[in-house]
Amino acid sequence: MPTIAKDAETQTVITTFEMTPGTCQDLLEALNEAYSEFISKQPGFIAAGLHVNDAQTRIANYSQWERREDFMAMLRTPEMRERNRKVNELCRSFEPVMYDVAATFG
Repeated sequence: MPTIAKDAETQTVITTFEMTPGTCQDLLEALNEAYSEFISKQPGFIAAGLHVNDAQTRIANYSQWERREDFMAMLRTPEMRERNRKVNELCRSFEPVMYDVAATFG
């Protein structure tokens, strides 16, 4: 399970996907497949979660990596580049953004 902590030495990546309700399930299946078959097996991967909004027009993906370089190396693999091309066909847009945890509560 990911640990969200300000002092954690991990790289947090939040990716948002925008799509139509009709393609939400297809995109969710593609992302589940990517994580279970490939991404989760890459060096530096810690954990991830997928979140779908009520209208099924957005998916938010939260992932943690040991280092920024691990995430970038995964993105550059031929397999992930091919998977991202397919994901791009299923959604209007998607954007992974790296974050540092600024504060936590609870």
